[in-house]
Amino acid sequence: MSLGRVTSAQPLSQNWGYDRGTPIDRHYIEDFLNQHASDVRGHVLEVQEDDYSRRFGGSKVTQQDILNVDASNPQATIIGDLADPATLPTARFDCVILTQTLHLVYDMPGAVENVRRSLKPGGVLLVTTPGITPVQPDKGYHWYWSLTEEALGRLLEGSFDPKSVTTHSYGNLSSATAFLHAAAVQEISKRKLNRFDPRYPVVIGARAVA
Repeated sequence: MSLGRVTSAQPLSQNWGYDRGTPIDRHYIEDFLNQHASDVRGHVLEVQEDDYSRRFGGSKVTQQDILNVDASNPQATIIGDLADPATLPTARFDCVILTQTLHLVYDMPGAVENVRRSLKPGGVLLVTTPGITPVQPDKGYHWYWSLTEEALGRLLEGSFDPKSVTTHSYGNLSSATAFLHAAAVQEISKRKLNRFDPRYPVVIGARAVA
């Protein structure tokens, strides 16, 4: 990325780079889920759609639920706020896929506790959150937080056994800069994307077992 592009006041895209290809954060989210694809099985809950459940779970998924905050999504089977204890059933799911969602919930500890209660014993939460990211509050939702790897770990350890929680961050200066400018994965070399520098986390991923 040229110095002129780096110092530009306007991003390449107003939609994280979707109109140019695959957004950079999705590369890291999908890498995280691919590493833990064996956990996507049984009765699975995903937010908004079931794309990742189908992609990473396939035939291992025997029952699917989709959570949405309102009834506007025709695919949703559970409607409600993740921070509301009444939204999720108790001890229902073998796996919850919670990608890029917690930062939209003001009461993150409450949401994490509700997710933990919704998991069967031994069930797995696979969660990702933004680190360094453009913030787009004009998309019809509230954007409250960005996290570090340590913050996500401590958040999960408030509800899960700390020994069951593992975290990993993804990104580096090059990919963080490109993501802020809304470049797409297809415009960045894999070598630059896959280099890791803990000072510049783009996506934080965590696995927690109930």
